[in-house]
Amino acid sequence: MTITTCVFDAYGTLFDVAAAARDAAAEPENAVLAEFWPKLAEDWRRKQLEYSWLRAITGAHADFRQVTGEGLDWAMEAAGLSDPRLRERLMTLYDTLGAYEEVPGMLAELKRRGLATAILSNGAPGMLASAVASAGLGDSLDAVLSVESCGVFKPAAAVYDLVGARFGCAPEAVLFVSSNGWDAAAAAGYGFVTAWVNRAGLPMDRLPWRPAHVLGDLTGIPELATR
Repeated sequence: MTITTCVFDAYGTLFDVAAAARDAAAEPENAVLAEFWPKLAEDWRRKQLEYSWLRAITGAHADFRQVTGEGLDWAMEAAGLSDPRLRERLMTLYDTLGAYEEVPGMLAELKRRGLATAILSNGAPGMLASAVASAGLGDSLDAVLSVESCGVFKPAAAVYDLVGARFGCAPEAVLFVSSNGWDAAAAAGYGFVTAWVNRAGLPMDRLPWRPAHVLGDLTGIPELATR
């Protein structure tokens, strides 16, 4: 079936989740982060995802901003940091994460080729709106879909259902793109054609499903969607 709709995970796929810690570390008042901001960013992201999975499994949903803050709290404590000002600064920077360099041109090319485009994210609506506006991506997206519409985090099938509900398309007409191997795999199991953006060259996750495509970045998505 022809691909009609390209759907992207947001955090780590379109937006660089390490940018908040990296940008904070570059500010003179946050010199304490200079040496270990990569570890803080890694711990923050890992706990953010772990907490989302655990909340989905147990039915203890909270919006992604709360989960993001809880992940940051763990990461800061692990690093021996307890500065409320620094915490607030990191959370503020997370709302305006930068997009990867190839993202604006890639989305514009998808629109030029006549495909529908969307974000499907764990992010809360306000977080996503802020990130999209900050990166100037609004004109290149037909929809920004948040899990808050169904009250459970990915990879629950109810989240992937949001795409068909919005665009009226069959799963096999959707190219779903994620930097998270588990997300690309689960979406493949759901029925989407999936592409895993494996920027770090990580091993394939050992799951019952595999993404159809593996890419190093997003530049090849328009060709993949229309070939």
